[in-house]
Amino acid sequence: MRGQILEVARERFRREGYEAVTMRSIAADAGVDAALISYYFGSKSGLFAAVLELAISPADTLSGLLHGDLETLPRRLLLTVLAAYDSTETGVPMMAAVRAAIIDPELADLLRGGLLRQLVDRLADRLGGADAQQRAGAFVAQVAGLLLTRYLVPVEPMASMRPDEIVRTLGPALRTTLLGAAPRPAGPGRAGFPGRP
Repeated sequence: MRGQILEVARERFRREGYEAVTMRSIAADAGVDAALISYYFGSKSGLFAAVLELAISPADTLSGLLHGDLETLPRRLLLTVLAAYDSTETGVPMMAAVRAAIIDPELADLLRGGLLRQLVDRLADRLGGADAQQRAGAFVAQVAGLLLTRYLVPVEPMASMRPDEIVRTLGPALRTTLLGAAPRPAGPGRAGFPGRP
């Protein structure tokens, strides 16, 4: 039954794109109750991750992280992403999906319209504000750049840095992308330029 659901979902996602497909429509095509899809896959994004043969759902993982403080999100997200991609159990299938998307235009469209759109939209909803989509998109692009230079086309020093070094190096830039420049500490200096001599 699980395999039948995946087969139907794979075809529907490829034909119609992620957004247009519903759990109910997949259930109807597969001849099962929609609750069975939730039982096997948890959510639409979980089903999508299963279609892509990912060990975890990036969108569901991000949703869990969004419940915490936005100030600490870059650090928490980087540590979670690095742990997932450094693991052969979860990282290898995820990078295989990315490599496949490079040569398969339909899969690339699915990743853009499904996985990446989910990530940007969920993050933008949490951020709020007129430029939330832009900030969320830039944030996701920065994390994608890390994945590219650490795992897909390993570039030093990123490829061999420890996770804590990556957090220390990239965390502040990611925080600025999400929330703007951090407030400068108060201190002596010229008017309008706190902390400058």
